[in-house]
Amino acid sequence: MPEIHVLPKDIAELIAAGEVIERPASVLKELTENAIDAGAKRITAELKRGGVLYLRVTDDGCGIAPEQVKTAFLRHATSKIQTAEDLETIFTLGFRGEALASICAVSRMEILTRQAGAEYGTHYVLEGGEETAFEQSGCPEGTTVVVRDLFYNVPVRAGFLKKDTAEGNAAANIFQKIALSHPEISFRLIRENKTEFVTPGDGELFSAIYAIFGKDFARDLLPVKYQEQENGGISVEGYVMKPLYSRPNRAHQLFFVNGRSVRSFTLISAIEEAYKTLIMTGKYPACVLMVRVSPRIVDVNMHPTKAEVRFSDEKRIYNAVYFAVLGALEQNHLVYEFQLPQQEQPPAAKGIPAPPVTPKITPQIYTPQRPQRDWYAPVAGTDDNTPAPLFAKPAAEPQPAVPAVQPAVNMQSSAPMQPVQQNHPAETAVSEPVPEPVQPPEPPVIPEALKAFPDLIAQPAVPVRPVPAEVPAVPQETAAAKQSVLPEEPEARNAAISAIQREKITVIGELFDNYVLAEAGEQFVMIDKHAAHERILFERFRTRECKDRQTLLTPVRVLLTADEISALQEMEETLLGCGFTFDFSESPVVQLTGVPLSCAELDLDQIAADLAANCAKHQTQPDLHLLDDMFHDLACKAAIRAGTHNTKEELQSLAVQVWENEQIRHCPHGRPVLFLLSKYQIEKQFRRIQD
Repeated sequence: MPEIHVLPKDIAELIAAGEVIERPASVLKELTENAIDAGAKRITAELKRGGVLYLRVTDDGCGIAPEQVKTAFLRHATSKIQTAEDLETIFTLGFRGEALASICAVSRMEILTRQAGAEYGTHYVLEGGEETAFEQSGCPEGTTVVVRDLFYNVPVRAGFLKKDTAEGNAAANIFQKIALSHPEISFRLIRENKTEFVTPGDGELFSAIYAIFGKDFARDLLPVKYQEQENGGISVEGYVMKPLYSRPNRAHQLFFVNGRSVRSFTLISAIEEAYKTLIMTGKYPACVLMVRVSPRIVDVNMHPTKAEVRFSDEKRIYNAVYFAVLGALEQNHLVYEFQLPQQEQPPAAKGIPAPPVTPKITPQIYTPQRPQRDWYAPVAGTDDNTPAPLFAKPAAEPQPAVPAVQPAVNMQSSAPMQPVQQNHPAETAVSEPVPEPVQPPEPPVIPEALKAFPDLIAQPAVPVRPVPAEVPAVPQETAAAKQSVLPEEPEARNAAISAIQREKITVIGELFDNYVLAEAGEQFVMIDKHAAHERILFERFRTRECKDRQTLLTPVRVLLTADEISALQEMEETLLGCGFTFDFSESPVVQLTGVPLSCAELDLDQIAADLAANCAKHQTQPDLHLLDDMFHDLACKAAIRAGTHNTKEELQSLAVQVWENEQIRHCPHGRPVLFLLSKYQIEKQFRRIQD
């Protein structure tokens, strides 16, 4: 048997460092968490070459006393815990005491730190875990840690690093999550000498989201606020994305437990279940959720990097997040503004042939005859600098019979031709009396070929008198009109939509036999009638409000298994509320005797079999929402079909139900039901309003 021996200190530290420090992102995470625990209000991170060559974290926290600087770099040295009982009440981010020791073992590292009120700071330098310098130094209050040449002494691990851009993105992603978890702290990220984002540190989560992810992401968020009534201790706050703007992956599902960014299958399952009937297949909700729980029911020590947590009561946490998100989706107004394209000429749609190209024609433009001299030539009785009157009649020049020909103009020019306008000299001279207006000459005869282009025929200009200074100008678009566009901040948007929905909705028509057109106040409303009716039926099924039940003259007979019959009998009351009645007197043949009126024309044999199969599948958990998949199919089959013509009364009834019911904003498959287009946006498109 090989001899057993204790590993040398340097090798043991390299192995231990590999458990905590995987890449520059790990270094940035550990140093930033230490800065937060130090009470910092401003934290700056700087990366070069993705953090491999250079990584710096600066904070204005409490700093480290000179006599404790070396101790901080020893393994398992920490100020966060004293006894084993402290592990049950951990509120700090770093507590293992491994971060600094692991980082310095695989890099060239230096630290500058000074406590508040201290005359000098401390400068400490290590290479590969070995001290090379320890001295007093001038530095600002707080701590600055610089890490250079990561994994310079571990080439095998350095070989597993990705490109600098990928490593930098991973580090930035970690820093973003930490910044979101502490909106009361101002975070700044600098990459390759360029500032990527700065959070204001005002304590508002929405401000941090806006600063990091930008205007477009923040605009589509809904606020979440939930406090568990029973047992206390669990609260859920933050923001979730409107279902229409869901993401193709889970990259923007951000969860924080007691201020720590974590991954948790329980939290992911809870939010996706809340979105189940509002989101399209293949899409995932985005969120930034803060979960506060007692540290006694969460284990943050199960993962070396503390990236995953485990709850002692998974069901309780699941329910808290599920109802928090579901409440936000139901209480907030899932109304969307119709997005108009920015370009004035939208690109041609696929399959639509382009209009024929009109050949360029350059017709000659005929204008009324002007005196054959320079327009600005001096006229007798006027100053040399005074422009000549536009329609002055020369004393000795007769009018020619043929109008003068002006230079040809390309008819495809986008700028309309404007006649030259000049003021009469008498209009600029205040002391002279205003003469009688001069009548313009008779219009010339227009050739027949030119009459097809009336916009190219120059009209004689009429002198325009200047507007006196005391006459007020025509007012431009008021700020009140611009307020018809919904604001970006979630609470303000909800208030604006609430005001809009207090208006009465009136149907004005139908488009393509599928879209209901209506108006409400100063809002134009478009409703997808199939999606809307589908959601109405779905809500009736799942809330057991199908009172329009129809008894079948000929019951539908279905042969079922004993498990299916037992499941139907256990859920008979639930199915009765959904509009379905059964007769079990001829078991194993079950008779479907009543269905909702909206399902009377469907394949009832298949419906009866589907009901039995779904009930058997969820027999151990007979919750109504577990039958949602079946209700999806029923509602979709029974809803109004696109292309079906409906009377205006039917459309008005549908529009009122959609407008007044906050639940009807998406079909069960996640497609939106209605869009809004404000009067201001319409008038802006028609150029009646200028920004």
